[in-house]
Amino acid sequence: MHPIRFRTRMPSRLAATLLAAVAVVLTTGCATVKDEFSGRSAEKLYAEARAALLSGDYDRAAKALERVEGLGAGTLLSQQAQLDLAYARWKTNDRPQALATIDRFIKFNPSSPALDYALYLRGVINFNDNLGLLGSLGGQDLAERDQKASRDAWQSFKQLVDQFPASRYAADARLRMDYIVNALAAYEVHVARYYFNRGAYLAAANRASQAVTDYPQSPTIEEALHIMVRSYDKLQLDKLREDAERVLRANYPQSRFIAGARPADDAARPWWRFW
Repeated sequence: MHPIRFRTRMPSRLAATLLAAVAVVLTTGCATVKDEFSGRSAEKLYAEARAALLSGDYDRAAKALERVEGLGAGTLLSQQAQLDLAYARWKTNDRPQALATIDRFIKFNPSSPALDYALYLRGVINFNDNLGLLGSLGGQDLAERDQKASRDAWQSFKQLVDQFPASRYAADARLRMDYIVNALAAYEVHVARYYFNRGAYLAAANRASQAVTDYPQSPTIEEALHIMVRSYDKLQLDKLREDAERVLRANYPQSRFIAGARPADDAARPWWRFW
């Protein structure tokens, strides 16, 4: 016996009505999803984006600028929109997208008159993420944080001042470069101090020596030399200890680390803590 199969057939008029209703819903949905900026020219959209930037509405600005970049592809307006988009994304704390946008601009517009600003912005994006002048994150010392972003920032600022020494952004870039160097030196001394406090004296001496070699003008070099003296003393490497102490005395005759100074684990705080 074959099973009974029931077939239902929708009346043609009802089917047509349902299809029309679905079409209306889909059309309405597409219009809603499309975006709020449809029908505007690139110039009008850019004006709205600039207004949003000035008012601090960075999310709206980014959405408008994305559309401007597409509508004005290959034009100066599109290039400007790309720069502003990188800035807007940075202000919304979307650093990866901000960097991707500014890197794309630099790659495809190497002769742009705004290249100096692009390099400066790339440096600032990395600088802000890793350093944030004299600030801290969750009570953590800035010098204790990962240093890749600050190194990337330094490279961007260096490229700026090398290629565009007279740029309006060059002076600020130089100041930021100095700060980054000091922060990187402080990081090396922090690591050296960490090793010393845990009895890894050879590692401490090597890291402190590296700081002295790489960042000889940094304020933290005074403590780096002190760690070298203490570490070589623990290792009973008298010649190296005497050499490090001689350099310390010659360069920092009034050093708090000379003659009865506290050991490295109780020594001076990172350089910015004295400000």
